[in-house]
Amino acid sequence: MSVSLMDLWLAILLAGLFCWIASALIHMVIKYHNADMKELSNESDVSSAIGAGKPAPGLYHMPWCGDMKNMAKPEVQEKFNKGPVAVVTIFPNGLPPMGKLLIQQFLHFVVVSLLVAYVATLSYPMGTDYMTIFRQVFVVAFVGYGLGGIPYSIWYGHPWSNLLRFMIDALIYAAVTAGTFAWLWPSVSG
Repeated sequence: MSVSLMDLWLAILLAGLFCWIASALIHMVIKYHNADMKELSNESDVSSAIGAGKPAPGLYHMPWCGDMKNMAKPEVQEKFNKGPVAVVTIFPNGLPPMGKLLIQQFLHFVVVSLLVAYVATLSYPMGTDYMTIFRQVFVVAFVGYGLGGIPYSIWYGHPWSNLLRFMIDALIYAAVTAGTFAWLWPSVSG
């Protein structure tokens, strides 16, 4: 007998909740992500210089090239060689809106769980054993949580050590998701 997304609604929500709790523990108790970013030695000067331009919130690259064809121009090459070369994210001024961000993070976990559930419903019927469900859900959830960050280390200069920490997160979230789905996978009797 096939399994529908409706059969997995509780697993989807609980996996999202449990991953959200795991994320909170990672960031508030274990705190290994404190090493993800560093302070500039001249933060005040850089902050003043960026603020003087009044940039709108967004993602900026410096030096700005605009089109890869411009990379052949000597003046553009000089800017890159002189440096600094940076990708800068500008947020709205003020403290981070933690409530909104925490809700968005929870929704992220629920959406990944929903997509994982969809793949699992295509693969296994009711009554499939715990480890079979765990293995597939673990792999699909790891792909969902972990692999998307790799291009940021390749193209945007995010340190590979940061990626390693995010991959550890992905392993934890995948295990939490897999355990939740395997535990709540519908049996043939109901």
